[in-house]
Amino acid sequence: MGIFDIFKKDENDDDLENEKPTKNSKEIIYSPMLGQKLDIKECIDKVFSTEIVGKGCLIVPSLGKVYSPCDGKISLLADSSHAIGISSKAGAEILIHIGIDTVELKGEGFISHVEIYDEVKKGDLLMDFDIEKIKEAGKSLQSPIIITNTDEFDVKVLESDLEVSNTDPVLEVIAK
Repeated sequence: MGIFDIFKKDENDDDLENEKPTKNSKEIIYSPMLGQKLDIKECIDKVFSTEIVGKGCLIVPSLGKVYSPCDGKISLLADSSHAIGISSKAGAEILIHIGIDTVELKGEGFISHVEIYDEVKKGDLLMDFDIEKIKEAGKSLQSPIIITNTDEFDVKVLESDLEVSNTDPVLEVIAK
C-alpha cells in the first residue's frame, strides 16, 4: 500500500479540477492548528522531513482541533481520519497529516466534521482529535502541513519556531 492509498478519492470526479493558476499569483495558507510551528526538516518521519511528499512546515499541536487553512474543497480524507487534503481556491493541494504513524490508530480518537468534496472556508472546524490518545499510543504529535503539488507552486515557509493559532499565516504559495 502506497502513502496515498489511505485516502478516499473518486477518480471520476472533475469537481476538484481548478484552472491553472495565474503565474506569480500568491496565496497565504494559515495554520490549521494551534501549537508550535517548526521546520519540516525536524520531522521524525523521513517521508516528510526530506520533502518527498511536498514542501511545508510542521505543527506540534496544543489543542486537538483542525481548522481549514484556506477557502477550498476537501479533496482527500483518510479512512482513519488522521489526514485530510484540501484543494485551495487557487489550486494548491494541502495535506494536513495529524501526528506520525497515527494511521495505526485506525480512526480511534479522530472525529471528522467534513466529508470529501465539502466546500470549506478559512477557519472552519474540520476535525477534532484526542491528543492524549495519540500520546498514550506512543505516537508523535508532529503534524506536517504540506503543499503536495510543488510542480505548480513555489512554497515559501513563513517564520518557524513560533506558537501559532489558526489565524496565523504559515505558508505562502506562488504559482509557477
